[in-house]
Amino acid sequence: MKVCMVVPDRNVKGGIASVVNGYRERGFGNGYEIIYVESYCDGSRWKKLRKALRGYAAFLGVLLGRKPDLVHIHSSFGPSFYRKIPFIYMASFKKIPIINHIHGAEFDAFYRKASPRRQKLVRKVYEKCRMLIALSDEWRGNLEMIVAPERITVLENYCRLPGELPQEGSAEDMPGFPAEHLSEALAEYPEKKKRQILFLGELGKRKGCYDIPEIYRRTIEKAGKVPLVMGGDGELMKIKALFEEKGLSEGVSFPGWVRGGEKERLLKESGIFLFPSYYEGMPMAVLEAMAHKLAIVTTNAGGIPKLIKDGVTGRLCEPGNVEELSDALAELLTDEEKRKRLGEAAYREAAGKYSMTSHIERLLAIYRQVSER
Repeated sequence: MKVCMVVPDRNVKGGIASVVNGYRERGFGNGYEIIYVESYCDGSRWKKLRKALRGYAAFLGVLLGRKPDLVHIHSSFGPSFYRKIPFIYMASFKKIPIINHIHGAEFDAFYRKASPRRQKLVRKVYEKCRMLIALSDEWRGNLEMIVAPERITVLENYCRLPGELPQEGSAEDMPGFPAEHLSEALAEYPEKKKRQILFLGELGKRKGCYDIPEIYRRTIEKAGKVPLVMGGDGELMKIKALFEEKGLSEGVSFPGWVRGGEKERLLKESGIFLFPSYYEGMPMAVLEAMAHKLAIVTTNAGGIPKLIKDGVTGRLCEPGNVEELSDALAELLTDEEKRKRLGEAAYREAAGKYSMTSHIERLLAIYRQVSER
């Protein structure tokens, strides 16, 4: 099967690029040819425009010359939706089935509270897609406002686990994550992680970053001093200023957007992952924290409750409830045994349900289902 996948540039920051870069590294096995067409990059408006125009030209070349069996588009809401319209119309004109993999998080602004004119455009564009992929059951329910339920399927994001390295072989024969290696994989992580809180993601309002200075202040009042690492970029100076106003700068570090070895080091050494988001699909950051045995303090936004069960694999709080979030952090900081127990339970949940191998198996099943139609 030949699939053209419309994706962001490898170096783009964010969850969609993380998902796709895993595909590129892992591969899909024999019998599947994946042609990647990049449509977006970080940078200035003109740089993004040039990238999009080159993407449209490359995509047209693929449609005319290599004739894919399917087109798999990774999209979000807002500007991402509009950038993908030409890809959808070109593939539709050539009568090639389209799978639209939707990673967006703010559905109210995008559709529910949008003008009738915009809603009509969204429906028209999505109707041209053979299948929409939602990241959770909650998002499936949202998308059912736009298209028929039978044209929506759920595919949760994945996390990279120890032992899930790029491999060759038949896609149909890909094994699931080997349970007999679970203890061995767990042993790869430090037995005693640092008493350190980690945040990874875009520094902005949607991820709850403006709440973090007050959460942190209340936490250290209850549990004593503890280092906080804010990995990411975005509204960096505004977030820093809030910490400075509260006299908290000394305990907080801002390493910028981390990836590769630096990201792996922070995930391995930190004991608690803080993610106080307001709107989410299926956040890769939380999945990565689960895969690295962190005790997770997060919110019940979007698809997060599918990943985290309160008191079992982490702590779930209401978005914006800084007292509840600080209580959860303080509890884990003062109870090392519970911190370790939640981290290992999160890891086992990730290994059992969200391995990359099982994700790819499910994605290939969707490809076969759509092509058979």
